[in-house]
Amino acid sequence: MINILFIHQSADLYGSDKTLLQLLTYLDRTKFNPVVVIPLNGPLKDELEKVNVEVYITPVLKLYRNIVTPKNGLKFFSEYKKAIRFLDEINEKHKFDIIYSNTLAVLLGMIYAKKRKIKHIWHVHEIIVHPKIIANFFPKLLNKYADSIVCNSIATLTNLTQRIPQIKDKSIVIYNGVEPINEINASVCKTDFGFKTNDIIITLVGRIYRLKGHKLLLSSFIKQFSDQENVKLLFVGSPVIGQEKYLYEVEEIIKTNLITDKVKILPFTKNLNSIWQITDIAVMPSTEAESFGLVAVEAMMAKKPVIGSNHGGLTEIIINNKTGLLFEPNNEKKLTEAIQYLIENPIKRLEIGENGQNSVSEKFSITSYIQNFENLFLTLK
Repeated sequence: MINILFIHQSADLYGSDKTLLQLLTYLDRTKFNPVVVIPLNGPLKDELEKVNVEVYITPVLKLYRNIVTPKNGLKFFSEYKKAIRFLDEINEKHKFDIIYSNTLAVLLGMIYAKKRKIKHIWHVHEIIVHPKIIANFFPKLLNKYADSIVCNSIATLTNLTQRIPQIKDKSIVIYNGVEPINEINASVCKTDFGFKTNDIIITLVGRIYRLKGHKLLLSSFIKQFSDQENVKLLFVGSPVIGQEKYLYEVEEIIKTNLITDKVKILPFTKNLNSIWQITDIAVMPSTEAESFGLVAVEAMMAKKPVIGSNHGGLTEIIINNKTGLLFEPNNEKKLTEAIQYLIENPIKRLEIGENGQNSVSEKFSITSYIQNFENLFLTLK
């Protein structure tokens, strides 16, 4: 049995949270024993415990911008001592063979693996470009403190190797997997969400955050589509705790432009099937490069046509004008043109949706995702 300590920085159920849950749900428990450490309670903990994964709450030593202030420096040192003591306790019980750090945001795995001479996997879900000091700092940490680096896309790996080329020697790209949608609830309809049956629903799923493109899509909608009676906009997601200002700014734009009857904001939901069921067009207008784009894959699996920014991991998911549409990043005019094209061509929406589902079923299967990780764990052991 290979004992693996998984350290993660969140208890939500967004991108990196969901990929960890999928991995641990399907991991072969006859060969691998997973134990998870997260910093707080939340839906991820609940879901992991449903699949009988042992979960603990302790500081994970997250890196943040103001860490160098005296107050935060003392807090970090205090959390460091607490976390090391706690990991020693559970390591005494499990004798971990591998430590897996999920996302660059957590430093505990790096520190503890080095301190106790345990193999360390660092799973990178981020493309960090600025500030430059941070963008250059993390590849150095990865190069020094990771025995194996997993990147969720070629774009993610390229961002690292541009800074430290030798990182490639211990890196592997493992694309996120997505589960097939087996059940369609025929009783779910647009009227359940306050829309009309003939409305065309444009949906953006994701955290309400400056990088996700909510304001870009809103601006396009206000200028081009808000006067079209049957075109509606749906945002699904919640802001990062402590950064609610982005939600307030989006709400203010909606209110100021008198489109509260045209735009609906729903909080985070762990079950997106009903959201995709009422969606006609899915949009990922990210203003900075996504490292992967799990939402795009999930929408495509649901046969929804996806419009995505032409950078980062989305370019590895969407084949332009075949499995989706790509537009020049931050170009509102091009985004508007892509949306208008799909509104005017319902047959094309169906065609792209079918192509998208076929593509992601083949390229991003949950089976391949799990098998690739199990092979990596066996290799490191």
